[in-house]
Amino acid sequence: MKRHWLVLGVFLLASETSLAGVRIKDITSTYGLRDYQLVGYGLVVGLQGTGDTLRNSPFTEQSLSSMLSRMGVNLNNGPNAPGAPPQMNLMRTRNLAAVMVTASMPPFAAWGTTLDVTVSSLGDASSLMGGTLILTPLTGVDGAVYAIAQGPLAVSGFAVSGQNETLTHGVATVGRIANGATIEKEPPRPSSGDGTLALELHNPDFATSVQITDAINQFTKRRYHAAAAVERDNRTVALRLPPGVHATRFLAEIGDLHVSPSTPAKVVINERSGTVVIGADVQISPVAVTHGGLTLRVTESPQVSQPAPFSNGQTVVTSQTAVTASEPAGQVATLAGPNLKTLVKGLNQIGLKPTDIISILQAIKNAGAMQAEIVVQ
Repeated sequence: MKRHWLVLGVFLLASETSLAGVRIKDITSTYGLRDYQLVGYGLVVGLQGTGDTLRNSPFTEQSLSSMLSRMGVNLNNGPNAPGAPPQMNLMRTRNLAAVMVTASMPPFAAWGTTLDVTVSSLGDASSLMGGTLILTPLTGVDGAVYAIAQGPLAVSGFAVSGQNETLTHGVATVGRIANGATIEKEPPRPSSGDGTLALELHNPDFATSVQITDAINQFTKRRYHAAAAVERDNRTVALRLPPGVHATRFLAEIGDLHVSPSTPAKVVINERSGTVVIGADVQISPVAVTHGGLTLRVTESPQVSQPAPFSNGQTVVTSQTAVTASEPAGQVATLAGPNLKTLVKGLNQIGLKPTDIISILQAIKNAGAMQAEIVVQ
């Protein structure tokens, strides 16, 4: 008997958790907290002959010359005539490539924190595999240097070519350096001097905004004896910090509250891949649907025409064309979907391909029988 009670208790706990909805912190973000995009220009060295062609990528040659000059390497061939430009060596190396380095710095990132960086080829390099990024400063939109990046690249793709064949897998001109950048300057910290905060919904909806407001106020009235949230619009919920409570603690407390978000009825269609995603609230009024296709087949049969014996004619090849047309018998089916399960069952009973289902859904929408929005990607 004790085992049955234990199993029943676990089942009830799972059921309550599944019916509780989702956490507020999973469907919202705090206003003002955003990632800071960083970018930099650098050089990748150590490539096995797969780097930039210096003649075709002059910026790579200029970058190499500038870097070597800063390191005390003189690239001049000798003394120049007065007033004449310096004579540069004709460098033929293919072991380096000019790249753009990008990174995303999270808010509240402290000095010394490491970031992952993405390295992308800028010239005509065929692969960055085996390369090492030279020390590269990463700047923000304000021009300040926030991080520096350096380290060996990890490239998932490869490109191998010969005289008659080329094999490519993935993208060999883009690599990644895990923890390759170190923060040298902390990003600006958002401040709320008046004690106000705001939550932004990932999927704007008026009903969800009201649910979040009610859930927060129910919690704050019980804990702090005052309401702390006001719905501003379908995207934003304004918050006011209770007296003596830090913003970090308050956001952590309300972030674990559960709500049941309301999602609009949508049908997302990707015609390139034949993907159809139907929302749970999509409904279709009863309609009659028939779908058929006309198939035309054209067959070319070559035939040899020979002249009569002992004649001056020539043997020629002629073509015989045969055209056949076939159209399957169309069946009229009644389609209605008061809920997602019934709608999917009706579409499966028709037995159509994804492209045919896309055409039918668009036609039903044009007929006014679909109470949902169609998003075509």
